[in-house]
Amino acid sequence: MAEGRVVGIDLGTTNSLVAYMQGEAPVVIPGADGSNLVPSVVALDPLPAGGGRPTVTVGNTARKALIETPERVIYSVKRLMGRGLEEIHDELKMFPFRLAEDVEAGEVPRIKLGELKFTPPEISAYVLRQLKRNAERFFGEQVTQAVITVPAYFNDAQRQATKDAGRMAGLEVLRLVNEPTAAALAYGLDRAKVGTIAVYDLGGGTFDISILKLKDGIFEVQSTNGDTHLGGDDIDNLLLAIALDEIHAEHGIDLRAHPSAVQAVRKAAIEAKIKLSTEPSASFNIELPNGDRYQREIPRAVFELLIEPILERTAGPCKQAIADAGITPEEIDEVVLVGGSTRIPAVRQLVDQIFHLAPRGKKPHIELNPDEVVALGAAVQADILAGDSKTTEEMLLLDVTPLSLGIEALGGTVARIIERNSTIPASATEHFTTGVDGQTNVAIHVVQGERELASDCRSLARFDLKGIPPMSAGLPRIEVRFLIDADGILQVTAREQRSGQAAEIEVKPTYGLTDEQVEGMILDSFDHAEEDFAKRLLIEARNEAETILTAVERAPQNPAWALLSGEEQAAISAARGKLEAVKLGSDPAAIRDATLALDQATRRFAELMMDAAVTTAIRGKTMGVAGEELGDAVTAPHAMAPAEFK
Repeated sequence: MAEGRVVGIDLGTTNSLVAYMQGEAPVVIPGADGSNLVPSVVALDPLPAGGGRPTVTVGNTARKALIETPERVIYSVKRLMGRGLEEIHDELKMFPFRLAEDVEAGEVPRIKLGELKFTPPEISAYVLRQLKRNAERFFGEQVTQAVITVPAYFNDAQRQATKDAGRMAGLEVLRLVNEPTAAALAYGLDRAKVGTIAVYDLGGGTFDISILKLKDGIFEVQSTNGDTHLGGDDIDNLLLAIALDEIHAEHGIDLRAHPSAVQAVRKAAIEAKIKLSTEPSASFNIELPNGDRYQREIPRAVFELLIEPILERTAGPCKQAIADAGITPEEIDEVVLVGGSTRIPAVRQLVDQIFHLAPRGKKPHIELNPDEVVALGAAVQADILAGDSKTTEEMLLLDVTPLSLGIEALGGTVARIIERNSTIPASATEHFTTGVDGQTNVAIHVVQGERELASDCRSLARFDLKGIPPMSAGLPRIEVRFLIDADGILQVTAREQRSGQAAEIEVKPTYGLTDEQVEGMILDSFDHAEEDFAKRLLIEARNEAETILTAVERAPQNPAWALLSGEEQAAISAARGKLEAVKLGSDPAAIRDATLALDQATRRFAELMMDAAVTTAIRGKTMGVAGEELGDAVTAPHAMAPAEFK
């Protein structure tokens, strides 16, 4: 149970909010200006006349500076959270932000605002501090604990960046909760529905779809999908690009060289988008730097044609999430719309088509303000953690991990440890062994994804387990434990059970995940399923062949070899030769057949070896100890390559 007051925060791309539980209902806390929404905009004021550090402003005050000093303002920073240099260059083309020149590949990008440089988490921390101040002004007391929402498809780096921002803002982040899940909490509290719910969340910079089951106070996520690079900003950028191109063609002026003018056009584009949600048309009427005016009327029908490709990008993740949940659209009882972009009529029409609502006499739910619903749900989660209310004391939230997690095994295959869509918090353990005699180190390569080979998955982390006592291949028992906490942060521990040698790592991955990888990981697993499975079969067949060939190669040195007849030794040698001949081929069935033939040929030799081992093992030992040692000797878990071989 948390101590003190806990608030819920929606740290959004376009706007951010803070909320709390007022009695039995969640309520958004307004700012000093009376507005519930705090624009996620941060501005650096001009340098003070007497010197010193310039003042940082947040929200509506900062947004006003966009027109006058755009080079000192940053917005939509959520799109940059947890991402690397190579991923954000295209992003910055439509924004007036400048990267600091001294940032190297692999480092956290820093944005230059005037004379200073800031990382994306630092910028987000300013927004969070403003929300914290709003709450403290409202309550008249300090607020130090919060639940913060994140897109369901935020990867580990993006989640960690969000937690870092919270710490910098002076907040203890008790939980990161997925935005669609927060929305379901808000609706589940107010409407107490039982059934299956789809939460369609199209915000300013990200898109999430989650399928949840609500029953008896338990909120369980069945599946989740989305796009970390899709939202209302894309519509704004599309309208902005069209306007800039038309201004260049009609008036001969390239506004991209005039940052202030670009922001004036962006402001007009956003206003037109908002108006087209309720009106049949909207217009641009902007004075240009050369004194000309750019005027254009946009009918809603034209607007909907322009944005259709953007909206259609939400359909694929929706269909995949429905399939992952193992249901049909008709089995979804309710669809909840979240995010300001869901006010667009074309979005609601698309949702109706995807989930087959109209034929069933249903409509998407918009009872709660789509801009506020995520913050309201965060307040519910905060109340659950604080244990402050009987309204939420019986509620339970079960979230899921969106992609499978595992490690690379010998031959480059993936040994999955936690499967995709597993409920979190989660813990799972698998046992591995060595693949080479005398191996003292093993490399643990943690990967994320749905492909069969590690090279086709996302690399999360690498670390070595060192100091393993040298033993024959297959004898060490290495326990690998995966633990995902409630925020989706992964911790991996490896321990050699005989010696007690252990190593662990909290996965804080590099910023190497591209948007295409996020969107395509699951689809790629289906597209390449047959090819991947064939590769895995071949690798596993070769691994099995190599294991038995290595054992047979040492056979003549074992005293039991002399107990075999000449015919038995010749049969083993012949089977061994046939397996070596087919081992490097591309037919896994042929390799397995040859492996089985060699296994059959060595059956009596194995029995003689076991008899000798039993005799040796029980000499001077209890049957219990001997049995444990023999049991370990015949167990054959996944093999792992030595660190120096990776």
